Order: sequence, then C-alpha cells, then structure tokens
Amino acid sequence: MTSSAPQQNQAHAKEQSTRWTVRDAVIDFARRVGMTSIFANPGSTELPMFRDFPADFRYVLGLQEAVVVGMADGYAQTTGNAAFVNLHSAAGVGNAMGNIFTAFRNRTPLVVTAGQQARSILPFEPFLAATQATELPKPYVKWSIEPARAQDVPLAIARAYAIAMQEPRGPVFVSIPADDWDQPAERVADREVAHIMRPDPAMLERIGTVLDACERPAFVVGGAVDRADAAAEVVRLAERHSARVYVAPMTGRCSFPETHRLFAGFLPALRERIVELLGAHDAIFVIGAPAFTYHVEGSGPHVPPGSRLCQLIDDPGVAAWTPQGIAAVGNVRLGVQDLLARAAPKARELPAPRAVAPRALPPARGERMSVAFALQTLAEVRDPDGIVVEEAPSSRPIMQTYLPIARAGTFLTMDSGGLGYGMPAALGVALARPGERVIALIGDGSSMYSIQAIWSAVQMQLPITFVILNNTRYAALQDFAPVFGFAPGETVQGTDLPGLDFVTIAAGMGCPGARVSEAAELADVLRRALTERDLKSGPTLVEAIVA
Repeated sequence: MTSSAPQQNQAHAKEQSTRWTVRDAVIDFARRVGMTSIFANPGSTELPMFRDFPADFRYVLGLQEAVVVGMADGYAQTTGNAAFVNLHSAAGVGNAMGNIFTAFRNRTPLVVTAGQQARSILPFEPFLAATQATELPKPYVKWSIEPARAQDVPLAIARAYAIAMQEPRGPVFVSIPADDWDQPAERVADREVAHIMRPDPAMLERIGTVLDACERPAFVVGGAVDRADAAAEVVRLAERHSARVYVAPMTGRCSFPETHRLFAGFLPALRERIVELLGAHDAIFVIGAPAFTYHVEGSGPHVPPGSRLCQLIDDPGVAAWTPQGIAAVGNVRLGVQDLLARAAPKARELPAPRAVAPRALPPARGERMSVAFALQTLAEVRDPDGIVVEEAPSSRPIMQTYLPIARAGTFLTMDSGGLGYGMPAALGVALARPGERVIALIGDGSSMYSIQAIWSAVQMQLPITFVILNNTRYAALQDFAPVFGFAPGETVQGTDLPGLDFVTIAAGMGCPGARVSEAAELADVLRRALTERDLKSGPTLVEAIVA
C-alpha cells in the first residue's frame, strides 16, 4: 500500500526543509505500507513515539497488553496486512505473550514494538528496563531486534514489516529505547519485497499425478487456504476430483464451505481417530495445514495403510516434519491454481453427502438449555454470511454441527489453544470490516482472560454482539479429564466457575446486555441483539445459561 501523492510530496518537502527524526521516518514508512492503526497500551518508555501524533493515524487503546495483541491479530487477519503493535517494556511484553504465541500459531503478520529505557542508563539496570529484550518474545516471533543505533530503527521497522509479511507470515519484534525517537534519521527508501513464492512445478506435477490416479481422494484443508484467499479455487479442485473435504485439526479459519455437498466434517487432534476417519481414501491431499496436529500422545500409523499423503503448505518448517508422503512448499493459492491448470482427470462418482444432524430439542421444564439448542437458535437468527469469532473450546464440536460456516473469511478462532484471544480479536475484525456486525461467541471461562475488550468496544462504538455461553465451569478440562486417567465423576480441581454475572460486568463498562436462562426467550433476545441495534450504537452482550 502507498500513500497519496499529496502525502508523498509533503514528506519529501519536510525531508528537504528540516531534519528528519527517527519518529518522522518510522511514521512515514508505516503510512506508506498502510500501518496507520497503532494497537497499544501506553507506558512511560513509549510516550516519545506519540508526540505530534499524525492526524491520519489511529491509536487503538486496549486496557491490557493481551487485549492489544488480540485486537491487532483480528485486524491483521481480516485486512491481510501487518498490524502495528506498541507495548511497554518487559512487563508489558510479558502480559502480551499469550496472544503473541497465538499470533505465531495463527500465522498473523504483526510488527510488535516495545519501549526500552534510554540507552544512556541501560548499563545501570534502570527501573522498567528490559534485560535481554530481544530474547523475551522468542521463540514465538519470526525475528527480534533492538537496533544497535537509533538511526537504524526505521530500517529495522522496514525489515520487520517485510519479514512479518513473508509466508509463512507471523509476528516480529523490535525493541526501541525511549531516547531514540528524537535522534536524526533518514527516510526509508522505497522498496518492494515479494511476500509469496510459487510452489515447485515438478512437485505439483507429482501431486497432480497422484490425484488423477487415485479412486477415492480426500482433501484436508487448513487455515492457510483462507489466508491465501484460495477457498474458491479449493472448492473447484475438490469438485473436479469429487473429493471429500475434511477440516484439519485445530484450524482457526473457514477454508471450505461447511454447507457444501462434498464437506465431510472436522478431524480431531487424535492420531488413531484421524486414521479411522480417512481410512476409506487411497489419496489424502492436505492443503494449507500440518499433517497432522495432535493434542495427546497416540500410536500407530499417521495415515491409513495403503493411502498416499500429499501436502501443499506455505511453511517449509511444517513440511520438514510431515512424517511421510510428498510436500510442495509455497503459496497455497498459486499452487492450487497450477493444479487446476492441468487437464481434467477422469470422472468419478460423487461420494454420498454427509449425514444431517438431528435438530436439538428444547429442554424439559426446569432444565437448562443445551449448547446445541443455543447454537442452533443462533444459527437460525443470524445472517449466514456474517462474521463469527469464536473462543468456546468445549462447545466447538457442537458449534461445528449446529452453527455451520458457509463462507471463507467469516470465521476466526485461535490455532494455539491459548485463551484470551477471541474477545479482542472480534474488535480487530470489526475495525477492519466497518458496517458489518460481528458475533463474538465466547465461553464463560475464556471471556475472563480478556474481558477488558468490552470497554474498548464501547469506546469505539463497534457493532459486536458478545454471546457468552455460561456453563459455570471450565468444561473443556472436565470433559478432557478421562483422557488423563480421571475416573467418571471424579472432581477436577479448579474447574468450577460459579458466581459470574456477565451482564453486570458488561454494564460496568457501558455495554448493555441480557441474561437468558429460558430457552423459549433466546431467539427473540438474540434477534434484537443482532438485527434491531443500529450498527453505530455499539456492542451488546447476551449471556446464555447453558447445561
């Protein structure tokens, strides 16, 4: 992205008539690449950056650093461009690390900057200094630097942007001493860096040959399909090969319409179960995902005996640990386009469509509504092309059945499994998609990791409907306990969450809400929250009490 001609002329005029500072050069570069929203929580060592803050930039305030990074992640994933993050030194970066880890797993391009104490007093270990600042965010950033000289800061930001945007994308980190901003610096020269590469044609030819020769192909899609804007091409390729399409374990985006006839469902993060589900297929083509992500220890083969595994992935590191088969590395969209350019294969019979789940029934009198009923109701009243940001891990398998996502680019969750992402990410999505209502579907336990995001949503009047599924527990842990040897009914310490009232919490930050415990009332409450509120009237919250 580039600035307008008047802005460029003003920048060059300033360069010729006055001395440029580090601040001038960084702001000028950020403007040229479209990083004009700065997601931040202020601290003393960052203040010099924001003196004479430019009118065409936007400061997006989060009340805790994890919220800041989560907002920036949702914004970057939605815009497709790196987002600019500004954090406080060591403690602030530490607060943000959970969502920096998530951004790394999400492959989200972020330029994360953090203040550092003034260079002149660093030898004396001053208050709020970051000792070994570049080491703190590792290994969950692609690159980390504290420039050796103040004059090098603008070039470091430019390099950081290029690295963040190169596939596989991800966060980068730049530590900047407080006294650097007023030092002299030169304007960063205009530059263009390729961010994607085309997969090797010879490897794609081998993958194409496997797909043409097989009888019962399966595709397994992951988040890189949506990141590369390749969902439409993947649909065409699946239809060409009459392939069943599964979603890879722990995928954070929608990469294939879940209402499509060829959609076959979601793979769990269990080795034996993956092999069982894919057992009928003689060729497995994994597109934009690892093959495979596991959650617990397993045993046996990674793919069904007799099946051939192929992979197209934007991450050479993932391809390197894939246990068998052949892998092409490069941009997913370009690779699928090259496969589509091959001659059409022989016609195959379409596989039988996926079985339709039975409708969820309302609860008996005196019982709580089920999560399935709540999500089925949400699906019936929402815009099917609307955007959903989800962080309700224990409800995700039910959501995948009762709240199908029909369009790429309309679903986000975290690839990492780390909590505290969903609420702020919904704000970032809303900022990137003005004029569209965003649903943030959040568990009660998850919401408490970043509840401060509601305040930011209110201050920016963002059209977000927070739907809190309150089952008064960390249900995912209770449900998962038998895997680790807990007996049926055995107490799992630290997993009950009584006494949370999210409508009251939201009201304290200026967000109206409603608490629903009666199943018969849910549809009307959701409908009002989603359709009767003006898009400029800000967020609202619906707390559903579920079994």
